[in-house]
Amino acid sequence: MEDNRMEYGDHLRELLEQKQYTKLRQEVEDMNVADVAAAMDEMEDEETLRIFRILPKSIAADVFANLELEAQQYIIQSLSDKEASSIIDNLMADDATDLLEEMPANVVKKILKNAKPETRKDINHLLRYPEDSAGSIMTVEYVDLKESMTVSDAVDRIRKIGLDSETVNICYVVDAQRVLLGTVALRYLVIMDPDAVIGEVMNENVISIGTLTDQEEAARIFQKYDFTAMPVVDNENRMVGIITIDDVVDIIQEEATEDIEKMAAIIPSDKSYFRTGILDTYKNRMPWLLLLMISATFTGAIITNYENALASYVILTAYIPMLMDTGGNAGSQASVSIIRGISLREIEFEDALRALWKEIRVAALCGVTLSVCNFLKLMLFDRVGLQIALIVCSTLILVVLFAKAIGCFLPLLAHRLGFDPAVMASPLITTIVDAISLTVYFMIATNVLHLKV
Repeated sequence: MEDNRMEYGDHLRELLEQKQYTKLRQEVEDMNVADVAAAMDEMEDEETLRIFRILPKSIAADVFANLELEAQQYIIQSLSDKEASSIIDNLMADDATDLLEEMPANVVKKILKNAKPETRKDINHLLRYPEDSAGSIMTVEYVDLKESMTVSDAVDRIRKIGLDSETVNICYVVDAQRVLLGTVALRYLVIMDPDAVIGEVMNENVISIGTLTDQEEAARIFQKYDFTAMPVVDNENRMVGIITIDDVVDIIQEEATEDIEKMAAIIPSDKSYFRTGILDTYKNRMPWLLLLMISATFTGAIITNYENALASYVILTAYIPMLMDTGGNAGSQASVSIIRGISLREIEFEDALRALWKEIRVAALCGVTLSVCNFLKLMLFDRVGLQIALIVCSTLILVVLFAKAIGCFLPLLAHRLGFDPAVMASPLITTIVDAISLTVYFMIATNVLHLKV
């Protein structure tokens, strides 16, 4: 797929450089709009704009909807107000809203001034809802029916407004106050008696999403019921829009990316890697790096505190990296499992003791196994004394135990306090576990070897 995208991009760029505009236009007409957009996303901004101006009007809006946000912004700001408004008029309301939310206020004002009244109404309607809520990502283009309609009337309405709707696979039955009454699938309308009444054949067991529902929760509902579209209603059960499966895929990708970045101690960004500037990347990474660096100084303080013990038994320093790395890895394993469980609603804070008990048992098995293997290595290959081997191996068991307990509990605590549990992932847990590992190691060593601190 990646090779095809690059191949398309190179081919279109070659036609553009050769000024074969007629052939280029014919080529893109035969291509899938998603492939055209993917090829354009690989080009420089100027090239993207030139190709967009060549696109046939019949596919221009669809190609635009599939472009990366940065490319959309560049094109909109490069077009005249009238041309930009024409693009906005031909986009689905939710796509247009997503774009305008990221545009400068003066540009938005110009575009909306020239847009169709119904477009302005739909966009302003969506802009009212909080960011990341179901209301902010829904589309208002859907097929609505009345329960008094016949099947024949319903099919006629679908023919009339279907092309301007996000989907016609599911139609929604509402009353005069737009209260959601039921749904009916297009495939049933096709095979039913044309004189049958919609109110008698509709499905009244409707599952809907509230406008203020978090988008991540909306994605979970989709996953649970395997829907391709769901109605969005207000507090009075009045229908205001729908969310479709393509929106849910975007949500899942966005939330997964955000979690991965937080777990890597990076402030989340909504831009792709190469479209994020050096300064922006620096700003996203530096705060956590600084915090973790400062917190890591505690490990240095611990080592300094036990430098007399280390001077007496220099061999002890050789096993510090192994103990710290093993502890960090063990803590990361536990935290990733718990964070995933929290995100899938498999684990709640009330399950903390149950999860902790499981991780302690897992830690005991892992710690003993690692210690046995390490003991054999120390005695057979490193040929250290029995006391040193016992110190290292007993520390290893305790470190794994503490690490898994911390990796389990901290994400649950963060979730309970209203923070994203992903922030309690690898970097932070590793820093905490490092300090605990050194403390345990030196406490055991000084007591076993009777060393002075």
